[in-house]
Amino acid sequence: MKSDQGLLRDRIALITGASSGIGAAAARVFAREGATVVLAARREDRLRELVAELREAGAEAAYVVTDVTRREDTARAVAFAVERYGRLDSAFNNAGWGAGRTPLHLMDDDLYDAIMDVNARGTWNCLRDEIAAMLESGDGGSIVNNSSVGGLLATPVAAPYVAAKHAVIGFTRAAAAEYAASGIRVNAVAPGTTRTEVVAEWFERHPGIEAALHAASPQPRTAEPEEIAEAAAWLLSDRSSFVTGATVPVDGGFHMV
Repeated sequence: MKSDQGLLRDRIALITGASSGIGAAAARVFAREGATVVLAARREDRLRELVAELREAGAEAAYVVTDVTRREDTARAVAFAVERYGRLDSAFNNAGWGAGRTPLHLMDDDLYDAIMDVNARGTWNCLRDEIAAMLESGDGGSIVNNSSVGGLLATPVAAPYVAAKHAVIGFTRAAAAEYAASGIRVNAVAPGTTRTEVVAEWFERHPGIEAALHAASPQPRTAEPEEIAEAAAWLLSDRSSFVTGATVPVDGGFHMV
């Protein structure tokens, strides 16, 4: 699987939320493109299985159990990558979580806190530790944060999710401006509806919603996780060397409607 000519050849890439969905797809895509991947998520059984799969295919991969809402966990994940492989030069801050469409005025504080913690604080925690490691190495690096089309406009999901994904874009722009002179690029992807486990379950609970979403999009289909991962791989690579502070919609044109 590991490529000598890939986009991410010789990169050491940390991927959060790597146990399923877009994160697991990113692990496979980045490894195929030549990266050494460090997978971080809460579900150790899933991480162990994925690392075994990647190694069997010839990739270099390792995992560290991580809850991105805990600063000590993100610090430990970054330290693990640096200690094991000597540096960290790429990161895909993919971990995220959303809830159903609970009306704003009926949402309780616990649900608000959970959504904001994973999506906003989780990205914040990761950025601080990843940037510190890249600054210490002195070789720069590239970071991609996973926002959402909900970070560009209001979508029919919980209001805190929309707010948190807007915050991810704000963190992206702020960090890109602050660390560009240090050779660190920071960008974001903004996926539209993507066929992850969570989304598949949502479709099952609400028959007809997938067709309705397709009808509202210029490209009338649901994205596959690999399509988001491919965009993230390009943003992490030297092919996008003059791109920083950008948010790339990967949504089939939904944000234009």
